[in-house]
Amino acid sequence: MKEKLYIFKEYASCENNPKWIHSITRQAPLSHKPYDIRSDYERDSTRILHSSAYRRLKHKTQVFFATNNDHVCTRIEHVNHVASISKTIATALGLNVSLVEAIALGHDLGHSPFGHHGETIIAKIMEKEGFEKKFWHEKNSLRFIDYIDTLPNYNGFKENLNLTYATRDGIVCHCGEVNENSIKPRDEYIDLNLIEKGKQMPYTYEGCVVKVSDKIAYLGRDIQDAYNYKFFDKEDMITMKQIAQEVMKKKIKFKDVNTSSLIHEFITNLCLNSNPDCGLTFSKDYFDMMNKIKKFNYQKIYSNKRFKPFMKYAKLVLEAIFDFLMDYYAGFDTIKKLSKYSKFYPTLSNDFTDWLIKYSNIDEKTHRIRKYRNIIIYDVENLMDYKQAIIDYISGMSDTYAIKAYKELIEF
Repeated sequence: MKEKLYIFKEYASCENNPKWIHSITRQAPLSHKPYDIRSDYERDSTRILHSSAYRRLKHKTQVFFATNNDHVCTRIEHVNHVASISKTIATALGLNVSLVEAIALGHDLGHSPFGHHGETIIAKIMEKEGFEKKFWHEKNSLRFIDYIDTLPNYNGFKENLNLTYATRDGIVCHCGEVNENSIKPRDEYIDLNLIEKGKQMPYTYEGCVVKVSDKIAYLGRDIQDAYNYKFFDKEDMITMKQIAQEVMKKKIKFKDVNTSSLIHEFITNLCLNSNPDCGLTFSKDYFDMMNKIKKFNYQKIYSNKRFKPFMKYAKLVLEAIFDFLMDYYAGFDTIKKLSKYSKFYPTLSNDFTDWLIKYSNIDEKTHRIRKYRNIIIYDVENLMDYKQAIIDYISGMSDTYAIKAYKELIEF
């Protein structure tokens, strides 16, 4: 293994890399304190960790909806798994560890409540409401870090996160649903808002590492959680053992096909088989095993009929919230209309009012008083802008918040 260490060092996102200047570019200057010892990418990680969107991940679905089990993976645990895997790979290959950490921690900031099912529900609402663009969580994560989440600067003014190009790029290009077994970064420095889902590779090798790590992270953990919820029968466990045994060339028990063992196997195999000529690559047998495990998970976990009742509930929750907020649209009088019902629906009425004040032109005086210095992204006189405000608001919700808001609508 030693001869394989640091073989990507000359491709790391550092000052001697020809992509460096573009990689550390921000959309606006970032204020600095004297003696700040952090690198550009370390500052990105800190800004993500301090963001509201990151904190909400602890109550967002990974696979199992609105779980009350402390030991079942939620979205915040998933992003930390991805960060851990990415840093291990980056360290071994000689890449920039700070960059992979920033991308990994931020890659799901725009994920919807109720996991990928929530993503599907929001996409269908947008299609029904006449949106030209489609909803996909990678692009929504970019939207949240560019326009939604804010942090107070050193003067107390609340500004957008304003992350580096390399971090933003890795986030919008992170989709782990890749079928090719050779991943290399693209050469083009492009407008990230023009990226289409699954069409572009990341700009850096660090972004590619996170892309692969995302897939490694969820495969084993989802099996472990599903096993604890008794999703598998004896035949399923035999199937999974056979998949792993074919590749690992040793007898194993089903309980050994877990997060730790699979992560170790895939990380080691990737580091041993990757090189600058071929890119990030698994051996053929390990790549085949990964695809077989993924197929097994889709058949036995993600498509399991035990999810169906909650999937129907999630659809009811998100559609009801969208319809409720649409009913109170009145242009510049929307806040006035919402306030009449705040005693009945305090969560939605008050919080969405705050959302409009922060991100729209509905009350610029209050916007200034609250020290908001974020970009205004909605014109409340434009109906499609108002619909977009609701979509953004809903997509940022945690499972628990969405359920709380829905209960206010149905309880008297």
